[in-house]
Amino acid sequence: MKYGESAFDVFYLVTAIVIGCLILKKARHRTEKLMGISVLVLGCGDAFHLVPRVLNYFVDADFTAALGIGKLVTSITMTVFYVLVFHVGVRLYKAKEERHWLPWVYLAAIVRVIICLFPQNGWITNESSMLWGILRNIPFVCLGALVFALFFRHRTDIPRFRLIWLWILLSFLFYIPVAVFAGLVPMLGMLMLPKTICYLAMIFTFYRKVA
Repeated sequence: MKYGESAFDVFYLVTAIVIGCLILKKARHRTEKLMGISVLVLGCGDAFHLVPRVLNYFVDADFTAALGIGKLVTSITMTVFYVLVFHVGVRLYKAKEERHWLPWVYLAAIVRVIICLFPQNGWITNESSMLWGILRNIPFVCLGALVFALFFRHRTDIPRFRLIWLWILLSFLFYIPVAVFAGLVPMLGMLMLPKTICYLAMIFTFYRKVA
């Protein structure tokens, strides 16, 4: 189990960071640059959590604080990632109507980050609080709903991006049970695997745009 999970985590991190750099290198305009930046934010942010997680399997040391702080960093960078993806969608589809949603996108993101910074989340001790797990994910789900709605409404505009809405929806459906209930049911942590596969699908979709 630990070898398979660790190998997959390393593969995901390397893939996200390398592809993010490739997208930025090949980017021809601002929309493609935003795609590269969003992928790098996602990959580098997840590294703060996944690297200690992998090391925890193989190194005899206490990674409790590192894992907890890693979750905090990842929670913030995931939020930034979806804000950037919203901007990508607005520019990609020239979505004038959905541009008016930006204040709500930023409000949800800011509230999410503020709640994540409260010590009651127990990041240092890496202890999951169901109450705070729910509180910090309410604005995150609102953010996700806005991003999902944007890509769903324009799903037929660009064939290459027709499934982005599905990857966004599934990523949240797999993530929320883990974020809220994993402390009570550790086996739910396995849902992070399909969630990460959804991220990879989005990453490769962005890469195909510039390749």
